Amino acid sequence: MSDKKMRIAAVVYPVSEGAHADTVISDVARRLKSDGMRIAGAVQHNTHNGDRCRCDMTLEDLSSGRLVQISEDRGPEARGCRLDSSALEEIVGMVCSSLEGSPDLVVVNKFGKREAEGSGFRAAIEQALGSGVAVLTAVSTTNLAEWESFAGGLDDRLPLDAAAISAWCSKADKHSEAEVAPASP
Repeated sequence: MSDKKMRIAAVVYPVSEGAHADTVISDVARRLKSDGMRIAGAVQHNTHNGDRCRCDMTLEDLSSGRLVQISEDRGPEARGCRLDSSALEEIVGMVCSSLEGSPDLVVVNKFGKREAEGSGFRAAIEQALGSGVAVLTAVSTTNLAEWESFAGGLDDRLPLDAAAISAWCSKADKHSEAEVAPASP
């Protein structure tokens, strides 16, 4: 990591609020982008299908707007993980590449099971933090222990509340500007 102060926030939510967390994070990212903040990362959009108990998951690359379907259609009776690991790694690569554009903020839809295991968006989070870019993610209570191990107590914890999340992001962006602004004579 660089010598800049690490700025990272986790929106902690109960497992039952996963879809709501996805919507809140996506809405906040969209608003911040419309306000002119340069954002990299990915947010999740869920599509509910009447014939299946689980939704289809699509990740949106925030730099390009490209959508990548990350859930496999294994039929209405399928159980277990439906994550398409290849599709996930494809969008992780897109996000890592977009970090070269010096964004103000990186938003990662969640620090989930893959990240807890050391893959998924973990490399993108580390790359952003190493470059001094603030990172916002969501963490379910299921993965909280792994998150705490990863973040080492250097994170800010946020409620699942759009106003609180937006305020943290605006503050993190102002810190970025202060670090690169030349000193006044």
